[in-house]
Amino acid sequence: MSTGVDRRRAVKARHREAILSAARELVDEHGGPGFSVDELAERADVARRTVFNHFSSLDEVLIALCESDILVVVEQFRTAFTAAPAPEQGPGSVFDSIARAARATDIPPVIVAVVRTLGVPGTKGAKRGTLSREALDRATGDLIEEIDRRSPGANPLGSELLVQFLTTGLVVIGRHWFRRTGGTLDDEGRRVWNELMDELLASLQPVRGE
Repeated sequence: MSTGVDRRRAVKARHREAILSAARELVDEHGGPGFSVDELAERADVARRTVFNHFSSLDEVLIALCESDILVVVEQFRTAFTAAPAPEQGPGSVFDSIARAARATDIPPVIVAVVRTLGVPGTKGAKRGTLSREALDRATGDLIEEIDRRSPGANPLGSELLVQFLTTGLVVIGRHWFRRTGGTLDDEGRRVWNELMDELLASLQPVRGE
């Protein structure tokens, strides 16, 4: 019995991966979400109903694509944070550790991928759905857990506020960065990103505390 269940799970996982892989190819080819469920099913070599067995709509497929991109950034952030010396108990030390991790995380390529898939956040017709909030909530929760683990004496409320302010701020500067650079990942685009990151972290100094 378990062998049959495992086989069905493996097939289901394969189908989901095929659908997401096909969706990514189509987004790249169309320069955005300009394709139908029928096109997606044909590219993934699955039945149309199989797509809907995994996703409630085409938008849900696109959101899943972007979530996978954002989770890469979340993991980079966590890796950078855990690689640094454990923060002391003061909120200022926690903030400095978070800021270093944010600077070490390569965020612009993911902004470009998300914009290509869903549109520029805050613009008419952008298919944002629940993506940003859900992904940011997950990132926030993971990072707060890591702070609690590495610095158990830190103020939980203070840590959560710091991370919430930072993740929300990253969404804001991401939007400004894309509008200013068009999503170009050259030296100038990187310079603009670093400039915006400096502004964000400077704006968060009042909540840094000691």
